[in-house]
Amino acid sequence: MFLAAALVLASVTDKLAELTTNVVDDIGLPGIFLLMAPESACIPIPSEPTMLFAGFAASDGAYPWWAAALVATFANLVGSCVAYAAGYYGRIELLEHNKLVHISPKHLAWADTFFARHGDKAVFFGRMLPIVRTFISLPAGIARMPFQRFAVLTFLGALPWNAGLVLAGYAARDNWEDLRNYLHFVDYTVVVLIVAGAGYLGYRWWKNRGTDGTAAAAEDAA
Repeated sequence: MFLAAALVLASVTDKLAELTTNVVDDIGLPGIFLLMAPESACIPIPSEPTMLFAGFAASDGAYPWWAAALVATFANLVGSCVAYAAGYYGRIELLEHNKLVHISPKHLAWADTFFARHGDKAVFFGRMLPIVRTFISLPAGIARMPFQRFAVLTFLGALPWNAGLVLAGYAARDNWEDLRNYLHFVDYTVVVLIVAGAGYLGYRWWKNRGTDGTAAAAEDAA
């Protein structure tokens, strides 16, 4: 099953990779911004081919490598702010009162506690993880992490990721596509870890649902 899912994911990401490289090739730095902003706003556009090709173009004299890294990082900040705002202002209206996507006050309290304790590390290091970096801003907004701290950590976390990819593409030159394909395996690994984590949380919820129900009934009776 995992092999089939991996093959489907590979076919999708390959087409997205071709699209991103075409955009960067045709538009340059504005194309990097147009791709990297939604990549941080919960739209899974892969950053690896975008920035690796940006590095390749930089090595060919299209623009300085640092310009590509900074444009991508500012784009990540803009996209992250959009996702943060969606979570921040939609916390009550779109979540608690939405029957299709219902999150209880207990779950919101857990998110608040988690981001109060680990939010800085989650936002900073999450920017350096494929897939996680695309979605981390939404729960940060839902937990109402202080915006100024969120913005600074987002910028500081996104910069080394983008700079590293640009420099890798710059150094690889004609071999950048092989490097891009190799990075697909990183994406697959993260997907497996996320699915495993979701499965574990689902198991914990299923295991404790009877206990929670009993406790809720006792509270109602009291």
